[in-house]
Amino acid sequence: MTMKRWIAIIATAALVFVSIGVNSLSYIFTRDFNSFFEEMLATSTSGYSENILEEGVGREKIAVLTLDGVIQDLGNSSSIFQPVGYNHQFFMNQLDEIRGDESVKGVVLKVNSPGGGVVESADIYDAIREIQLTREIPLYVSMGGMAASGGYYVAAPADKIFVNRETITGSIGVIMESVNYAKLAEKYGIDFNTIKTGPYKDIMSGSREMKDEERVMLQEMINDSYERFVDIIEEGRGMTEAQVKAVADGRIMNGRQAIEAGLADGIGKVDDVIIAMKEDYNLQDATVFEYTTLDSWGSIFSVKASNLFGSNIESELIGKLLSDYNAPRMMYLYGER
Repeated sequence: MTMKRWIAIIATAALVFVSIGVNSLSYIFTRDFNSFFEEMLATSTSGYSENILEEGVGREKIAVLTLDGVIQDLGNSSSIFQPVGYNHQFFMNQLDEIRGDESVKGVVLKVNSPGGGVVESADIYDAIREIQLTREIPLYVSMGGMAASGGYYVAAPADKIFVNRETITGSIGVIMESVNYAKLAEKYGIDFNTIKTGPYKDIMSGSREMKDEERVMLQEMINDSYERFVDIIEEGRGMTEAQVKAVADGRIMNGRQAIEAGLADGIGKVDDVIIAMKEDYNLQDATVFEYTTLDSWGSIFSVKASNLFGSNIESELIGKLLSDYNAPRMMYLYGER
């Protein structure tokens, strides 16, 4: 690495630390000290603090949650080189916080996601349903540019779903893919030595053609997850099986089409959704907030690290993803995999 590169890295790091220091001091000296220390105490005991979006009157609160990115659990890496994106454990922890906070009287969930893993999507759905059943508070969804497949799965139980006219949603279904490179390997004289305990142990292996009976086995698994998806939409949207399956063929649709199909209730951005919840549930005086965590600082450093080190870090991350997720998985996912 050249001297100019090192100087740029040191200068950027210094700027980051200075920025953090200035922002922290500004925060302390422009706020009420009692409020500051109360928030610090809350953060230290629960791991989370509340970032106020709209100051209200009294104790009633509306929580705004953000689900942005592919719904998958990449673990709890605390590396500064971890890319910024959806954090499954953090999102699940926010739902836990809401379940235990009696002052939260409503939830607005912002969804901008092409979907993701069937297990992670089910985790979110189950937690949302538990909140609805135990707390009996409303949950509204505000769909962003995309809320497809698993992104719709987690939105389905909402009391109301709002879309933008340009929102891409739908893609209701399940997909499972693998790459078959057997013929390419044969062309270059590459042999695979596989030792296995049963005829199906290497099912969906990229080194050989899939057998018909294997395809039947996998299709049965896919169908089970698909029927579960359909049932969730039936329950959440009050639709019949026939109504759901009329559009649950993998097609995508825009906001207008989703409303016409019964998959959404109206047009509106997140501010409109918050206003609608306040009016529907007499929460005009409620404080609107979102959760933050000290780990948020890590996202600042991860961006800086990616910018500083460029393609080498990107290659490392891509390699990690390929090694961690090279086994075929059932996915509620639309788009590139």
